[in-house]
Amino acid sequence: MALSILGFIILVLGLNASRFSERLERLRGGLIFLGGAFLILGLALSTIVQVGVGQVGVQTLFGQVQKRVLQPGLSTVNPLVDVTRFDTRTQNYTMSAQHGEGSQAGDDAIRVLSADGLEVVIDLTVLYHVVPAQAPKILATIGEDYQDKIVRAISRTRIRDNAVYYDAVALYSTRREEFQTRILAAIEKDFRTNGLQLDQLLIRNIQLPESVKRSIESKISAEQDAQKMQFVLQKEKQEAERKRVEAQGISDYQRIVNTELSDKLLQYETIKANQAIATSPNAKVIIMGGGRGATPQLLIGDK
Repeated sequence: MALSILGFIILVLGLNASRFSERLERLRGGLIFLGGAFLILGLALSTIVQVGVGQVGVQTLFGQVQKRVLQPGLSTVNPLVDVTRFDTRTQNYTMSAQHGEGSQAGDDAIRVLSADGLEVVIDLTVLYHVVPAQAPKILATIGEDYQDKIVRAISRTRIRDNAVYYDAVALYSTRREEFQTRILAAIEKDFRTNGLQLDQLLIRNIQLPESVKRSIESKISAEQDAQKMQFVLQKEKQEAERKRVEAQGISDYQRIVNTELSDKLLQYETIKANQAIATSPNAKVIIMGGGRGATPQLLIGDK
């Protein structure tokens, strides 16, 4: 368009060269040719628009948004239209309490009230993309700043609306996945209404109040102590069972010995042992007591 304006100015200057100076009068033909060439070239170039990869173009003519969507590549358009390009690739919008992580500077986490009246801090990432066919609608009804007007506003609102149905501890642990599924459905519906497609919703972190965190840590510590004590008790029971089995074995042994051993059997075993000693090649002196009513015996060996 700038080239066309320049050509138009040169063309007007050439047509009116005689009014300015004799020198311009001598260049009149060249100025007219040059201006006409620039004008035609500028108009020709103005009718060709290039749209980049992963983008679509939306045309605006005198404030009216045109329905035709320009696809990636070269397209022929009215030289008077303005073309606004929309990125149709997956975009990331993060709201985080950590400085430098979110799409906005500073602490941008979402603070919600749970069903038990506690404040919970949620870090969230929204993955979405512009629906190409809906780009003219977005430009006409929302504008190019749809990320702040739609993505940010709807995500924060829907999370606050749904968090009130859950207790703080449930949001953090047992019902976290259910909560994520619920807000995903709500946000996806609102995005679709406004020409956006929600690809994925990621709850990056849920931060509980310090009082609740301390209570959870105390509970976990108590459970660990209980498990440790259970282990100790189990070990003591096993040790007691071992001692009982050992005592029972000793008792059974003593009972068997007391029941089956007699004086005659003991005398017989003594005689066998003495015979083995007496016939051994070593020198020995053996004194054998006969017990009650028996005469002691002395056996001397000299081998």
